Amino acid sequence: MKISDLLKKEIMIMDLSADTKEGVIDEMIAKLSEKNMINDPVAFKQEIMNREELSSTGLGDGIAMPHAKTSAVNTPCVLFARKSQGLDYDSLDGQPAYLFFMIAAEDGANNTHIETLANLSRLLLKPNFIDSLKAAKDADEVLALVEAGEAEVTEAKKEEAQAVVDEERPLIVAVTACPTGIAHTYMAEDALKEQAKKMGVNVRVETNGSDGAKNVLTKEEIEKAVGVIVAADKNVEKDRFDGKHLLKTPVSEAIRNPEDLIQKSLNKEGSIFKASGEVKSQEDNKEKTSIGSKIYKDVMNGVSHMLPFVVGGGILIAVSFMAESSFGENSQIYKFLMDIGGNGAFTMLIPILAGYIAMSIADRPGLMPGMVGGLLAVNSGSGFLGGLAAGFIAGYVVQFLKKLTSGMPRSLDGIKPMIIYPVFGLLLTGLIMQFGINPIFAGINKSMNTALTHLGTGNAVLLGAVLGGMMAVDMGGPVNKAAYTFSIGVFTATKSGAFMAAVMAGGMVPPLAIALATLVFKHKFTDKERESGMTNWLLGATFITEGAIPFAAADPVRVIVSSVIGSAIAGGLTQLWHVNAPAPHGGVLVAFVMNPHHVLFFFLSIIIGTVISGMIYGIWKKVA
Repeated sequence: MKISDLLKKEIMIMDLSADTKEGVIDEMIAKLSEKNMINDPVAFKQEIMNREELSSTGLGDGIAMPHAKTSAVNTPCVLFARKSQGLDYDSLDGQPAYLFFMIAAEDGANNTHIETLANLSRLLLKPNFIDSLKAAKDADEVLALVEAGEAEVTEAKKEEAQAVVDEERPLIVAVTACPTGIAHTYMAEDALKEQAKKMGVNVRVETNGSDGAKNVLTKEEIEKAVGVIVAADKNVEKDRFDGKHLLKTPVSEAIRNPEDLIQKSLNKEGSIFKASGEVKSQEDNKEKTSIGSKIYKDVMNGVSHMLPFVVGGGILIAVSFMAESSFGENSQIYKFLMDIGGNGAFTMLIPILAGYIAMSIADRPGLMPGMVGGLLAVNSGSGFLGGLAAGFIAGYVVQFLKKLTSGMPRSLDGIKPMIIYPVFGLLLTGLIMQFGINPIFAGINKSMNTALTHLGTGNAVLLGAVLGGMMAVDMGGPVNKAAYTFSIGVFTATKSGAFMAAVMAGGMVPPLAIALATLVFKHKFTDKERESGMTNWLLGATFITEGAIPFAAADPVRVIVSSVIGSAIAGGLTQLWHVNAPAPHGGVLVAFVMNPHHVLFFFLSIIIGTVISGMIYGIWKKVA
């Protein structure tokens, strides 16, 4: 496969309109979605942003390579985009980024494109190539430059394979790996090889890429090496380097400062590695994410796994209420639907949340104690807050056990996951939950229930407006999820659906407002945008806020500002009129199980918010 097979002209953006890092990402994702290269823009963006949290993909020298490997990709591809004025992308060299390559790789199955992406990554290390791309007049010229560069890379690889190794030169071995194993892995490999050639040093680089480990280091090479460089942002097998001077660094450091790493390795500045996994070194420059980013990542892992239970269980609960009103509370159909929706799926919400938070922290050994801790939170009445605490407690209890047992003989490694982690992880988590956490959070839940019951109308309207507005800020992103998660917590703790009504109304407004604007202001939208607008009627009606994302990506300021205004108004009105949503999902379906008085004002809140947002957006938008 050639680079040109992935770098398609029809998805190139020669002049980006966005002026922020996230805006550029959204604009590129919108183009991929428009051309049907991806099937789930929200899931794809989440993977892109997860990678950005680990370290910026702004590599420096004006280049950024956001990338993701996920099942949300229909067709593996690379989107080339350019911003002539440049923008702040949190690049590693602190300079603006001008050229953007968004890599969309398939999850699993066929990895034949990975080597092609590796060649593209190597190509971007050539300064003249970057300058040529900045000056390219159109997509055809970009493609021609890439094809010519690819031929050079292929020829250089042949020469490298035929080159005679000078055995008298010192040898350094290295391993490169980034979380997705697509771009940085191979750029780091090439940077180390190129610099080693200049310094008269032999280097052997093993790549732990998306398609597995390549050029695996041999025992003889490791023994002969004067030093080891592990440039990786994920775990790689290091026990084979026992007794060697090892430098551990982020993969980005190998791209930016290969000379420094090679020189340090030659000087044997890396600490001697011990196979137990401990490296006592002040030279370990491993990148660390902020505490806030780590907590957010762990919580979102729990929330993302919990959401299917919320949606499936919530809609079946709503349907069960319809059955109750038609056939009575003693009917078999009502009991059946409530059993699988309310007593089944909804009972699992908090254990699933806690289990997957713990798993994010401690991998698979954290899952079981986390889920049981969440169940203990449900049974004790400490609810959603207790479940959050259970996830973190179980995760860090297992991490503690891992550290505590790290010095055990290798012959006993098998009993750790089979006995030590599950038995003692569960025991310690249970003790902490039952005698420390649950009594505290059960009291907090009781106080919150009392406070919400006596919440004045003015305060309720304000809180409803804030929650409704948050749903439209990023339309499925972190702010949206925070508002929804808060309302789910109140719903499970107090059985009150007041704030669920606010977030549901707020989440329905953006796609409905888009649909209204494309209908009323037809001349301002393209044919394709009007078609998407029609789809948003259905998405908005079923509480799928993400339907507005392609429009927000293309015109973020107008869409987001108008949506937040309308969503905040809708959320506030639901509280002014005391609307209560008895199920946490479903959109218009929830109306069938609401009190008739609530139905009228629920729809009125949404209609008012939609009209306000739609008119603001339609009047403000420029003609397409």
